Amino acid sequence: MKHDSFQHQNTHSDSENTPIRKRTFLRQDDQGLYLLDTEEGMEGSAPMKLSQSVIHFFFCIDGKATFSFGPQYSREILGGNSYFFYNPEKELSFQLSLEKGTKLVAMCMTLDGIHKLFVRDSQELPFLSSENANRKFYDEREISPALRVVLNQLVSVQLSDNALQVFYQGKIYEILGLYFSNRQPDKANCPFLNDEETVRKLKNAKELLLKNLENAPTLKELARATGLNDYQLKVGFKEIYGNTVYGYLLDHKMDHSRVLLDTGKYKVNEVASMVGYTNTSHYIAAFRKKFGVTPKKYLMSRARG
Repeated sequence: MKHDSFQHQNTHSDSENTPIRKRTFLRQDDQGLYLLDTEEGMEGSAPMKLSQSVIHFFFCIDGKATFSFGPQYSREILGGNSYFFYNPEKELSFQLSLEKGTKLVAMCMTLDGIHKLFVRDSQELPFLSSENANRKFYDEREISPALRVVLNQLVSVQLSDNALQVFYQGKIYEILGLYFSNRQPDKANCPFLNDEETVRKLKNAKELLLKNLENAPTLKELARATGLNDYQLKVGFKEIYGNTVYGYLLDHKMDHSRVLLDTGKYKVNEVASMVGYTNTSHYIAAFRKKFGVTPKKYLMSRARG
């Protein structure tokens, strides 16, 4: 029997809303991968039900999704963020509402399925330990640039039906690996990271970088804008995000540029400009260094697929 840990009904009482569409990428005994969205230019709302003792992930690629669990409690997930929850006690019923243009990737996996892939009692996966078997877990976090690339590939890939099944199976593992790969900063080597205000400033530095892809600030400008000194910015940023400031920025530019290419809406020179390159040849060289292929050949390979 194929596993479908959540169901929704295409019925609603609000005439202004349309039903939520569910596209099934992959459905197997212990896992499922889906896309939830609405008709173009429309909002959507539908009742949902999630199975007990199944781990659920919701990745909001664009727009805003609202999970209403009752009259007193709801959660909003904005584009670029994800929602994870696991409830071993009972099924969860809620109303899911999607704003116009929202794309929500939903993934589910049984606890036994997760156990097969990860070491039991892993610190990154506390819900796997025997002592937490009956505890509920909820988590909301930002979608990393690398994970966003993978999620966008789900909706843009063009392959044969047989190849798609292998592709989506691999993407489930890739999503899990990226989601649970968050490393913890070494506060012993960077004691200033014990200060929550400094960590907040470092997160602000990252946000400033990502908001200014076309004209990134210098290190001095970034330090001044966030109230950090040069040492805190350089060392703290690398400790938290696993890369230097400009290494992180370059990775994000390349990942974001591939997302833009995947849409099929832009030419290579347009994408280069959108991620801050005035010289297209420099962008092409950076893309080839990261992905092993030029943007043009990347687009050609996708078209053949």
